[in-house]
Amino acid sequence: MTKFESTMLPAAGDSPASVHSVTGHTPDPRQRTLAGRLEETLGILVEIPTALLVVVEICVLLAGVISRYVFHEPLIWSDELASILFLWLAMLGSVVAFQRGEHMRMTALIGMASPKVRAFLEVIAIALPLAFLLLIMYPGVEFAYEETYITTPALEIQNAWRAAAIPVGTALMIAMGLLRLAQVGNWRLVTGALVLVLAIGALLLALSPVLRPLGNYNLLIFFVGLVAAMVFAGVPIAFSFGLATFGYLATTTHMPMMVVIGRMDEGMSHLILLAVPLFVFLGLLIEMTGMARAMVAFLASLLGHVKGGLSYVLIGAMYLVSGISGSKAADMAAIAPVLFPEMKQRGAKPGDLVALLSATGAQTETIPPSLVLITIGSVTGVSITALFTGGMLPAVVLGAALCIMVWWRYRGEDLSHVRRAGAGEIGRSLVIALPAIALPFVIRAAVVEGVATATEVSTIGIVYSILAGLLVYRQFDWRRLMPMLIETAALSGAILLIIGAATGMAWALTQSGFSSMLATAMTSLPGGTVSFLAVSIVAFIILGSVLEGIPAIVLFGPLLFPIARQIGVHEVHYAMVVVLAMGIGLFAPPFGVGYYAACAISRIHPDEGMKPIVGYMLALIAGLIVVAAVPWISIGFLD
Repeated sequence: MTKFESTMLPAAGDSPASVHSVTGHTPDPRQRTLAGRLEETLGILVEIPTALLVVVEICVLLAGVISRYVFHEPLIWSDELASILFLWLAMLGSVVAFQRGEHMRMTALIGMASPKVRAFLEVIAIALPLAFLLLIMYPGVEFAYEETYITTPALEIQNAWRAAAIPVGTALMIAMGLLRLAQVGNWRLVTGALVLVLAIGALLLALSPVLRPLGNYNLLIFFVGLVAAMVFAGVPIAFSFGLATFGYLATTTHMPMMVVIGRMDEGMSHLILLAVPLFVFLGLLIEMTGMARAMVAFLASLLGHVKGGLSYVLIGAMYLVSGISGSKAADMAAIAPVLFPEMKQRGAKPGDLVALLSATGAQTETIPPSLVLITIGSVTGVSITALFTGGMLPAVVLGAALCIMVWWRYRGEDLSHVRRAGAGEIGRSLVIALPAIALPFVIRAAVVEGVATATEVSTIGIVYSILAGLLVYRQFDWRRLMPMLIETAALSGAILLIIGAATGMAWALTQSGFSSMLATAMTSLPGGTVSFLAVSIVAFIILGSVLEGIPAIVLFGPLLFPIARQIGVHEVHYAMVVVLAMGIGLFAPPFGVGYYAACAISRIHPDEGMKPIVGYMLALIAGLIVVAAVPWISIGFLD
């Protein structure tokens, strides 16, 4: 789960020409200069402390590991301090993502609209998040004030120091949103969008007496109709969830809105989610230090002379790199630039390249440290160690299915011009790649052997990668560190805000009685376990294509995992099935945003991969059916 197709409006500093291409209107130069400079300055003022927060979190967690494992004296305050700083990182990271236009959203449909409609929807994509932020501002302040009565056990400070991150982050995003609107040159466009947003809000409030008696039909109105309308209109997913939840509670219940803030805080504050920014940063590190390139070079020397060999290398490299990063965008960005030029020289069609890259993104979703697996552990209570152990073999099964498709497609490839690497060359490549290949095993061993928790283990990987880059590969660009830290914060903030908003939405669904209705419906399906798994596969393929992976897991994981246990499906087996199904939806066109991320990274037009990807998706579905039918693949290596 990563930043896919996430552009809002141009960031500060873009040329007027670039603004025109997005909005369809030329901005007022004076407004552009003033608002743009203010936004850029505010962005820098937020980016620097947010980047430093990432560094501090790494240091705090690493100090906890060293103190506990080396000196046998645990730091009782380390987790508490990390938790306080983490909420600030989540909220300030959301601000950075907002300013950079990197909150996840679906743009497939608005990309097909006319320039005028697209320009209007781009302004709506700012106005609706701004409305949500204004609505939660006062409840956020109220929530932070209530936390002044709570004292943290280890540091003995008011919990308001942590909770204040929510209103501060909200206020900064409001400022960013207003400055972004000020840069739209056509005030008729802005006025029209604001009037529409206010009209929708007023209409829902006016209809409140009519909506309350409808009971659970309101779930369809708000959580299906309203969410779908906003997502398809290009409104960022986190704000779509937040607005739907706020609207549902405000118009159909008497629930105080501070409860929504509390649920969002609960969703974003799970300490296990601290692994998200750290593994994102680790993924960027392995690309910068040359570790990913070393792994790819070894696999290429081993298989480059085989028909379809570099396609096998792509599948294997994605498997290995996914065992380090956990971020699919980082994985693809590390592999594609290394392999694609040589594959094109051998006659591979660009469409087939991007199709296979996208398919491997889906195939490797269960490989630890998968961010989706970490999220499942956070929201369902399933052991992270068990999920990490169970995720290895299902990815191998889907990888084998892709290899069969590659063999079929490339069985007639002419490799007469390709030189076969000698044993000495393969051996040298292996020696160079060994430090990089060892990293996934180091990470897994540290968790399994109890050296570090799933949250802390990323710090070991970060230190390992820095040392490998400095001492082994002699490739460490210090100038790239700050941009990498800022990118880590932005992507993490976008992910964590979605988790917070989805947690609030899931809580509202639970309070409505929907969870018990869903449990009754799923347990009464004819066919028992088989039908339950089949329905889950179809549902998560659809959810993955529309909502992205993490929101789908946060929304429906707490509802469906208890049902799976109730009917006898092992929770780790069920996790593998739904994560792989979600991955197929996420990376399958025309709606899967992961597919468009693969196209952007490859610099290949999406139309070229539409036809080739069908075969790969069918292979993935066949592999998924095998994983669903044979539970041992997921749970055979559990203790």
